[in-house]
Amino acid sequence: MFSIEDKIVDRYLNSFDASLSAWMARNGTTILRIGLGIVFFWFGMLKFFPGLSPAETLVRNTIYFVNPDQFLIILATWETLIGIGLIFGKFMRATLLLLFLQMPGTALPLLILPDVVWTAFPYGLTMEGQYIVKNLVLIGAGLVLGGQVRK
Repeated sequence: MFSIEDKIVDRYLNSFDASLSAWMARNGTTILRIGLGIVFFWFGMLKFFPGLSPAETLVRNTIYFVNPDQFLIILATWETLIGIGLIFGKFMRATLLLLFLQMPGTALPLLILPDVVWTAFPYGLTMEGQYIVKNLVLIGAGLVLGGQVRK
């Protein structure tokens, strides 16, 4: 049995919960878009400056079939453009296309540099491997944002 005090507390908690959930529903997608944009912009900008990006060595070792200096500039530009598009919410279809075209390339080291990304296949990841696998979250965020482009 609930006391009157319990019912009052429950009512206020339910009201707070409903308000908070409504706020999240109104703002969550925008916060997700801007946060994802900041990540892409930041990581892209780091690649413009040799030695500053923690992913630079991984990229250089993965993309051995093209000039890595030129490729890093292209990748930096690509990621920065994704970031700008997401931050400002402009050209979302093109921005998300760039994001989804880039993601398979980020997974290449899992296949071509197994000694760099695995400590024990298929469950033990190095820091580089963890850096790559976290991209699943970025893909999920892109899917959520892509589901909103018609709204």
